[in-house]
Amino acid sequence: MDNFKIIYKILSALEKSMDLEECNLDSISSGALKISNERWNKYIEMLLDAGYIKGVTIQKYVTGETNVDAEDIRLTLKGLEYLSENSIMQKMYKAAKGITDLIP
Repeated sequence: MDNFKIIYKILSALEKSMDLEECNLDSISSGALKISNERWNKYIEMLLDAGYIKGVTIQKYVTGETNVDAEDIRLTLKGLEYLSENSIMQKMYKAAKGITDLIP
């Protein structure tokens, strides 16, 4: 699966969970996204570093193991902006693709 599609799915699920008391991590787990736990940890770390999410604690051990605690994960304003911009770009891409499909 494309990296940016997975990132979009994670952020989108967090946006949908804003009406809930807490996020259901099952919907964005590595298993649900069909990726390795290591890749999931790296995505969460990237999203945290980029400022798209907060409420995540990441611990790295000398053994190379990484522990991600995402129990309080939340979307930030910057994350909402990413979703909005990505949604607009998707609509523009689909419209442009539709136009090129019509032209022989």
